[in-house]
Amino acid sequence: MQTMKAALVAAIGVVALICCLLPSSAEENGRLALIVSIDGAIGPASASYVKEALAKASERRAEVVLLRLNTPGGLNSSMREIIADVLASPIPVVGYVAPSGAHAASAGTYILYATHIAAMAPGTNIGAATPVQIGGPLPGLPSGPADKGGKDKKDGDQQSESKDQPKDAMTAKATNDAVAFIRSLAELRNRNVDWAEKAVREAATLSANAALEAHAIDLVARDQAELLRQIDGRVVEVAGGKTQRLVTKDAVVEAIDPGPISRFLAVITDPNVAFILLMVGIYGLIFEFMSPGAVAPGVVGAICLLIGLYALNLLPINYAGLALMLVGLVLLTIEAFNPTVVIGLGGIIAFVLGALMLFRGEAPGYHLSWWVIGITAAVFAGFALVVLGSLRRVGRAPALVGAQAMRGLPAEVLDWNGNEGHVFAHGERWQARGAETFKPGETVEVANIVDLTLLIRRAPTGEGGTS
Repeated sequence: MQTMKAALVAAIGVVALICCLLPSSAEENGRLALIVSIDGAIGPASASYVKEALAKASERRAEVVLLRLNTPGGLNSSMREIIADVLASPIPVVGYVAPSGAHAASAGTYILYATHIAAMAPGTNIGAATPVQIGGPLPGLPSGPADKGGKDKKDGDQQSESKDQPKDAMTAKATNDAVAFIRSLAELRNRNVDWAEKAVREAATLSANAALEAHAIDLVARDQAELLRQIDGRVVEVAGGKTQRLVTKDAVVEAIDPGPISRFLAVITDPNVAFILLMVGIYGLIFEFMSPGAVAPGVVGAICLLIGLYALNLLPINYAGLALMLVGLVLLTIEAFNPTVVIGLGGIIAFVLGALMLFRGEAPGYHLSWWVIGITAAVFAGFALVVLGSLRRVGRAPALVGAQAMRGLPAEVLDWNGNEGHVFAHGERWQARGAETFKPGETVEVANIVDLTLLIRRAPTGEGGTS
């Protein structure tokens, strides 16, 4: 019996030892592929998401990170944050424009060039990386109609040269900075430098196969499984100059979802949401100042205003537009308390123009909706009209002071003895007289006031009196 127990214990020990020696997960085997998906405009939320994902990949010792791109572009600051994180990542990052029909335009092209391996799915495209936030025509594109007058070649060459010159110094600075940046990324990853510059200066684009032929990307893959098979065995250089051979053929694929901070940023950095938060905050404070002690409007307004200002701090705002909006709000407030049609009209115009100018046209997906602007302006105008109407009604009503203001007011009997006592009326304790006998707690009506004594009578039936 003891021999059987010893054999059983030995068998359990051997099994436990084997289990310890074998990899218990894909992470311990070093063959884990994590997927990070950027779908839509690139902004602060995208940058936070990528930073969190790369940190998690490093902690879990993933073999590779697949950065799926489907974006029209985004904010320059957020794009540079993502690129800095990719370049500093100890885990190889594979940029993958997918699925078919997707694109990595503008900022997406820079990010794809920064990845250790660049791949595209069939039916996708990249390019159009010209910085357009400064305004004006795209650098390198014709700025006027083509010459139809049959001028000589010399004149045509001069015109062509003049067209290639940037319109102004700001456009030249933005373009040259973008060119230098994408060229440095192309040189770092040994990709087509000339086409990269062309994508910036001329907004050039390429399909997946054309990009592969032009050596703008490294490979074309139909899906993630094929992509992992194609990059298996490739050697890449990660941060610190270390080289790493990828082992991804049988890697376990796992998607990383955005964390709570990234999801929160994704909501509040939507220009329409940030704008609405700002307006709710202003409305709340206005209502709190108009009705002190309400508490709720002030608390909600302060929270929304702070969150809205935080969101605006993360977005590319135009301070002239913000100033115009504030001027419009001030004018509408003045209109509410000092009625003049001109001031109110000017306030609405200033508010709408400021809202249109609030966000700089730096990136797609970061513009205010006309519906949001229109509804907000209408609400503000309606608010001003309601307050204006109330003030006009009060102004037209006859002024009631002294005895006139007290006549007809309800009062509550506090104590009564004979034909006199005390009542509570208009928030104050008054001495009162009356021809009848009243009980404490009974509701009466003020008939008149003599000196500082109220003359009261029984309240008409149906208004709270007792018979």
